[in-house]
Amino acid sequence: MPTLLVAEHDNKVLKDATHKAVTAAQGLASEIHVLVAGQNCRPVADAAAKLDGVAKVLLADGAPYEHQLAEPMAALIVSLAGPYEAIVAPATTAGKNYLPRVAALLDVMQISDISKVVGSDTFERLIYAGNAVQTVRSRDAKKVITVRTAAFQAAGEGGAAPVETVSAASDPGISAFVGEELSKSDRPELTSAKVIISGGRAMQSRENFTKYIEPVADKLGAAVGASRAAVDAGYAPNDWQVGQTGKVVAPELYIAVGISGAIQHLAGMKDSKVIVAINKDEEAPIFQVADYGLVADLYQALPELEQELGKLGR
Repeated sequence: MPTLLVAEHDNKVLKDATHKAVTAAQGLASEIHVLVAGQNCRPVADAAAKLDGVAKVLLADGAPYEHQLAEPMAALIVSLAGPYEAIVAPATTAGKNYLPRVAALLDVMQISDISKVVGSDTFERLIYAGNAVQTVRSRDAKKVITVRTAAFQAAGEGGAAPVETVSAASDPGISAFVGEELSKSDRPELTSAKVIISGGRAMQSRENFTKYIEPVADKLGAAVGASRAAVDAGYAPNDWQVGQTGKVVAPELYIAVGISGAIQHLAGMKDSKVIVAINKDEEAPIFQVADYGLVADLYQALPELEQELGKLGR
């Protein structure tokens, strides 16, 4: 039986999380159908059709799906669930919003935040802030799964799947979109950035993020992150937080500046390909996971790093 994958998008662009979720779904079934639900989102459906491994794209275009509210999304997914053995979504804010409701309506147990597909009914997921791996097996006829996208490589492009329009399901009408405030930045999105530089409590102020972290980020074309301690102290906004209670990332390069390396932070970034740590405490736990470590005062090291990047034409 095929797998239904719910796409992550903003009605204009297909998010990188979908590419990675496709890779996870390939371990479940030989045939993957992608559901694109939104408003005026045909370009997203066309992009999904190009992903390797996708056999069909289902397009549900209508006003109830513009903001992917849990109730109309769940009603749509359940109406399409019949022929599918598994329903999959990235473990993002949107996926964590509507998929639990889908599981409840189907009367099955959700399998959350998987990091590996062992078999069609067996999965691995991280627990205890990433310090242990739990293997779970589900006997449910339909599997409802969220994917820890940082654990999977993005699927390539080269496919040419057909796009099929599906009818909208009845909207329960028990929630309504009121408004949203989006932060705007010229930097890459944190969860899809190839390079991230994060600051910790040692940054001491929001001004120091601006003065020391952001110039290096601009030269590297990097996203800016922060530890929970820095966010709680008001040094950085909530959407910069990396960690167990923040965003889970896996960039090609992660630079941790003034971050001690508590397990809650490591849970959000230890899958990074290369980890660089800058900390004046040589006993800091972050050095245990770092590929490269620099024991130095960040207020001296970062300006020097910025200067050297400038010499390289960055």
